[in-house]
Amino acid sequence: MRYKMLHTCIRVMDLEKSLKFYKEALGLVEKERKDFPEYEFTLVYLSDESGHYELELTYNYNQDKPYEIGNGFSHIAVSVDDLEGSREKHKEMGYEVTELMGLPGSPPKYYFVTDPDGYEVEIIRAS
Repeated sequence: MRYKMLHTCIRVMDLEKSLKFYKEALGLVEKERKDFPEYEFTLVYLSDESGHYELELTYNYNQDKPYEIGNGFSHIAVSVDDLEGSREKHKEMGYEVTELMGLPGSPPKYYFVTDPDGYEVEIIRAS
């Protein structure tokens, strides 16, 4: 039996602000949108150019306070060829960005950028 990863879902407060982040900051593209006005929610599926895995943004119409990000969730991770350039781009865009980091004894190879809802995205230097 083989399993294939399909998507990860996160809930967002402001769909347009989240779409802007994931499209402009990470280069993801909208693959599919499903509106369910009678149930008061919208699903938007984003993917990178490979299209093998998706990020599902769930927007509930009447959410009046930010979602609590539990202490069991850690982060989403993506890779990029130009780590330093990507970090500078995210800083210039006004997003919260950490310093470059590495595992103990290793050179820096990643940083984190925070999306509009407080989800952390780890940006890792492509090997």
